[in-house]
Amino acid sequence: MTSQSQGIQQLLQAEKRAKDKVEEAKKRKGKRLKQAKEEAIAEIDHYRLQREKEFRNKQTNVMGSQGNLSAKIEEQTTETIRNLTSSYHKNMESMMKKLLNTICDINPEVHPNFRHAV
Repeated sequence: MTSQSQGIQQLLQAEKRAKDKVEEAKKRKGKRLKQAKEEAIAEIDHYRLQREKEFRNKQTNVMGSQGNLSAKIEEQTTETIRNLTSSYHKNMESMMKKLLNTICDINPEVHPNFRHAV
């Protein structure tokens, strides 16, 4: 009987050691999964920061060139307005005289297409 109870005790101890090893393996697996998840999150954050930096650089390049283009267009518009204003002031009086002369000097003439009724 003692040999049977000793055998049973050995089996129970072996089962307990196996159970402990399985639990330890589960814990290690859980740790590895958690570590892999943290590494993946860190890698994703690093990639995201890198892409955002590239985007900001491209955006700065595009917006910077648009800002220069906008300034050039604004300058050209101002120059054109200045030229038109000076031309207006320079030619206004002579054009008004021509217009008034054309309107006020009426020479009645018979139109060339007019036919006399006979």
